[in-house]
Parts: sequence; structure tokens; C-alpha cells
Amino acid sequence: MYPEELVKPMRQDLAVAGFQELYSSEAVEEALKQDGTTLVVVNSVCGCAAANARPAAKLSLQNGKTPSHLVTVFAGVDTEAVNTARAHMVPFPPSSPSMALFKDGELVHMIERHHIEGRPAEVIAENLMEAYNEHC
Repeated sequence: MYPEELVKPMRQDLAVAGFQELYSSEAVEEALKQDGTTLVVVNSVCGCAAANARPAAKLSLQNGKTPSHLVTVFAGVDTEAVNTARAHMVPFPPSSPSMALFKDGELVHMIERHHIEGRPAEVIAENLMEAYNEHC
């Protein structure tokens, strides 16, 4: 577990962009039950989250179509929430950071860590925008 003072700025990076932070299994289940589309960002302290994942998630929202709901869980901190979110991302193996788009509770698009590492935020954001255009 990472100390809260370490992860606070990383949490706020997405929270100020409109992402709801989820801390419990129940909160994740409720978020995924919502009608419409839900983007789940599995946030993390790693460099690729800071340089690629979080900027891409925010940049992707500059699209004509966007998810109805934006939520985030934090790997290495909110274990229960992360495990529940990852259970809904099967068959994809756990990875952080990662991003998943759900439509009416069903997983429709997944971006795993290996799609994030070494790729510019703009490329990742384009990938998300294509998914939004198809599913949102």
C-alpha cells in the first residue's frame, strides 16, 4: 500500500477532470450497474500512468462523444475496489494502469498496460475516442 500523501496528487489529476474516485467493491458494482457507458481508469503510481495514461484519459474527453460516467480506482491503494473492477475486466489479466469502457455493464473496450507503456498520450487518447465514437 502506498501512503495517501503520495497518491493524493495522482488521484486529484483525474478527479479534477471529472472522474469519480471509487474506494470500495460496492462503489464499483454500483458504478458499473449504471445505464450508458462508463470509463474505468485503473490509476497507478508508475511513470506510464503519469506520462501516458492519465493525460490520455483526460485528452480523450475532448471528443464529440464521451462516456456517460467517468470513474477511477487506484492500484496499490484501494485493493478491494481494484479487485472488483478487474473482475469485470476478465478475460484481460490485471494490469495497471489500464482503462476499460463498459456499456450498460458489459466490457466493450480495454486498454492494457502494454498498450500504454511507451505510447504517447495522444495515441492512447485516439484509441479511446474511437471506442467512444463506436459505443457512446
